[in-house]
Amino acid sequence: MPVSSSSAVNVYVKVHRNSPYLVCMDLSLSQSEVIDPNYLWIGPNGQNLKTGRGVNQEVGTGESPAVWPIPKPKQAMDGIAGTVFRNDMQAEEERFKTYKFMIYAYREPDYTYRISVHFTTKECNLAANRQFFEELQKILNNLLDYLKCHIVDSSYRCFSVKRPKHGLVDELFIVFQVNPFAPGWEVSCRQITTDCEDITNSHVHKARGLIEKFFREQWYILKHEFVNIPAIHYIDHSFQVTRLDSCRPGFGKNDFIHNDCANCCVACDPGSYSPNNDITCQPCTSIRIKHYGAKSC
Repeated sequence: MPVSSSSAVNVYVKVHRNSPYLVCMDLSLSQSEVIDPNYLWIGPNGQNLKTGRGVNQEVGTGESPAVWPIPKPKQAMDGIAGTVFRNDMQAEEERFKTYKFMIYAYREPDYTYRISVHFTTKECNLAANRQFFEELQKILNNLLDYLKCHIVDSSYRCFSVKRPKHGLVDELFIVFQVNPFAPGWEVSCRQITTDCEDITNSHVHKARGLIEKFFREQWYILKHEFVNIPAIHYIDHSFQVTRLDSCRPGFGKNDFIHNDCANCCVACDPGSYSPNNDITCQPCTSIRIKHYGAKSC
């Protein structure tokens, strides 16, 4: 009697990467003798993708009709079904078994860092606090310029803090993010590779290291090169960093649906979209989006 599988297997293919092969076979069938098999591949729209007839060749070589190479997807494919027809000599009938696959395109998440540091200051209401903050941003941006990274979402606040053996002291709490998309980043990246994903993440990681080294050296300079410590100076060990993930427009994270690729930015499902670098796909209520990877509603 015919046998057919009803549940689809999710397959995740990274964009701009060599794709794997789908195999019209399972473990039990691969270990049995299959006589005169016939394979049929059916695509998302019901079209015949690949057919073939031949002996039971070794699966995985790419030459057997039991194997179908996934094209590099831009977003996702609704579903691919692979069916193997074979002769059952004992029952004297032809049997078939269908394997269903759901192909998703995914990206590794882009990421940035949120960094916070503390500086002592003489008073919270000094105009010099604002001037120092603006100068610090310029220094950090110049430090990161060659990486095409820059400082964004920066801010500072001043608080009176009680410190052991020092009583109340005024401190600047400075927060900023390292962003890998400074003006000109894409032109610079395209000169190296067609896919800037790995480059930008590598650059933002290097930027984090440079910034940490910069602040670490501030304390060393204060201790060894200054006779009189300036009123505004870095507080040792105050450097804190948090990684923040983001997805490209049209992609998002969903640990419930894509638990096999939980940290992946997967193409948004039909009915949802992502217009920015957020990590979630938003539902679209005004119109019905029928395609994957929508960037607008």
